[in-house]
Amino acid sequence: MARSGKTTIVDTLYRLTKEQNKDVIPVGTLTKIERASGATLYFDRGVFQSKKQRQIFYHIWTVAGQSSFSALREKIFLGTDGVIFVVDSQTKFFEDNIESLKELKNIARGKLIKDIPLLIMLNKQDLADIIGEAEFLQVLKDEQLWFELGNELHSYNPIIYETCALYNFKKNIYRSFTECGRQLINRIIPLAPEND
Repeated sequence: MARSGKTTIVDTLYRLTKEQNKDVIPVGTLTKIERASGATLYFDRGVFQSKKQRQIFYHIWTVAGQSSFSALREKIFLGTDGVIFVVDSQTKFFEDNIESLKELKNIARGKLIKDIPLLIMLNKQDLADIIGEAEFLQVLKDEQLWFELGNELHSYNPIIYETCALYNFKKNIYRSFTECGRQLINRIIPLAPEND
């Protein structure tokens, strides 16, 4: 949804991977198309490269969350391999988050979880009057994006991270990104054949 902290998350991820010894490094600079207020006008984009497997690049996109940009979100979603859904954890935006999740679910056309990994970032956990993991887990269950033990998709359930995107706090920003990357690699890159 709009103003949930997506741009701040990408900024923090870029700075963390540039300034600290991490397993990925940024390639080039971040591309941002934003309003004078700093809000995303169209999208943000960053490219990151694995240091361990140099042939692996991660293209990170954020898209403006305002309802007028729904067609752009659908266009950018084409070819998506993984989703980190950013939630504004303030309780006053609870319903707005649900509507954004429903839109994502609709755009994904049944591919979330099984084909496209989904991670949840409950952002802005540094603020007062926020929702927690239990509340959003119920939303995932209601939207059939969470599967109980015994279901074949149970092992693909989204991981929910409580986050703070601000660089000085940087709670679970890099961890969320690396977990999404790990899930992508496990699903997309076939295992190399063993040498006889």
